[in-house]
Amino acid sequence: MKLRRYKDRNKVRLLASVALLALSAVLTAQQAPPDRSRPPQIGTPPPVRLPTVQKRQLSNGVPVWLVELHEVPVAQVNLVVLRGSADDPADKFGVATLTASMLLEGAGSRSSLELADAIDFLGADVSAAAGIDSSAVRLHVPVARLADALPLMADVALRPTFPDDELNRLRQERLTSILQARDNPATINATAFNRVLYGSAHRYGTSVNGTAATLKAFTTSDLRAFYATAFQPANAALIVVGDVTMEKVLPLLESSFGGWKTETPARPSPTMPVVPELQTRTVYIVDKPGAPQSQIRIGWVGVARSTPDYFPIQVANTILGGSFSSRLNLNLRERNGYTYGASSGFDMRASAGPFLAAAGVQTDKTSESLTEFFNELNGMLKAPPPEELSRAKNYISLRYPSGFETTTAISRQIEDAIVYRLPDDYFSKYVPSIEAVTAADVQRVADKYIHPARAVIVITGDRKVIEPGIQALKLGEIKVLTIDDVFGPAPAL
Repeated sequence: MKLRRYKDRNKVRLLASVALLALSAVLTAQQAPPDRSRPPQIGTPPPVRLPTVQKRQLSNGVPVWLVELHEVPVAQVNLVVLRGSADDPADKFGVATLTASMLLEGAGSRSSLELADAIDFLGADVSAAAGIDSSAVRLHVPVARLADALPLMADVALRPTFPDDELNRLRQERLTSILQARDNPATINATAFNRVLYGSAHRYGTSVNGTAATLKAFTTSDLRAFYATAFQPANAALIVVGDVTMEKVLPLLESSFGGWKTETPARPSPTMPVVPELQTRTVYIVDKPGAPQSQIRIGWVGVARSTPDYFPIQVANTILGGSFSSRLNLNLRERNGYTYGASSGFDMRASAGPFLAAAGVQTDKTSESLTEFFNELNGMLKAPPPEELSRAKNYISLRYPSGFETTTAISRQIEDAIVYRLPDDYFSKYVPSIEAVTAADVQRVADKYIHPARAVIVITGDRKVIEPGIQALKLGEIKVLTIDDVFGPAPAL
């Protein structure tokens, strides 16, 4: 009987399988074959529906911006301070980033190792960093541990100890990095470009990490002095994103940060000197004998983040070099095979940052690559065709929501809104603003901000191989730089 039942079950299964196959064949026959003659049509860009940004402030006046996200039981808390490397004193370039790095090297009653152990025990992550226009201390933690983690974050942000031995260790690490950078053509090129564009006295002309000379001179007193004038309630804001409510988190923030007061008078942010507009094109060659590639940067002083042309500039740059399918990349990589990738970008800051177009190209194709760079830069002075304009706008609009997928990503978007004083409806209007850009807008901003005839051209490569071809192009006066011209004398460790 058992054998018969086993056979009967198998027979039923076989009949069911045959029936499913038959049904599948019928459904397949009824479906139209896929159209592979053209790519799938791009749909409407999804709207960015960011939950409401709730705003309060602590008793000491520190603003609190909160976004509730209840899908995952984690919280991101950022303390953003509106002081960064742009605020470095003229003779102390690098002090902002070094100060930020030192915040985790001892705080409150804990040494750096004790602090790291306490943070790890909570399953949390605390980081500190300084950018051009701001500094931040950031906490990511399970919500169940938020009340325990906030006092640790407050120690890092408000009570750093700046121990001498940790400063010496970080100093040696940075000096070692400078030595390594002197042998890296891409880093040499980036450093040289900023130096020749802005000059050594301008803050944008020197690495955010400073120079060997400034690093060697720093003392903990320098760091404490910068910290005291930069990290103040009047310069700060708290951002919270995650599985929390304002009613629950505000008392915790008040307990950890509400008593924060400073006695040191705030120092106003320095005014960046205006860099004169270039009048001619100049070529700088940084000799790197034997280099298998030439690193190229072409550019000029661009625009500040506050520019009213922000959205047309984003579209124009996406067409030129801001995506894989941009003109520069399709030309230098796909059509000619000179490089693994070519790109361009406007580095927008509180003051006008650089525009640059860049690539690492084959040494024997350096002059050909320069020709193609200028073909594309000059080509931007004409209005783009409709299909290219549509593709660029779709690229920006369709990928924009990906910047809001996590608590950390949302918190960084809000940081930018605070640092650059963006309007409250900025995020919701971003995609419509991009979609509204016309071909005439792109041509207008290209005419205004793309200056191929008044560019700095910096090439790091094997001079004896590349200079004759560059001379033949007659792009402008050629000046030769040494590694010491770029970085200063090599540091002694």
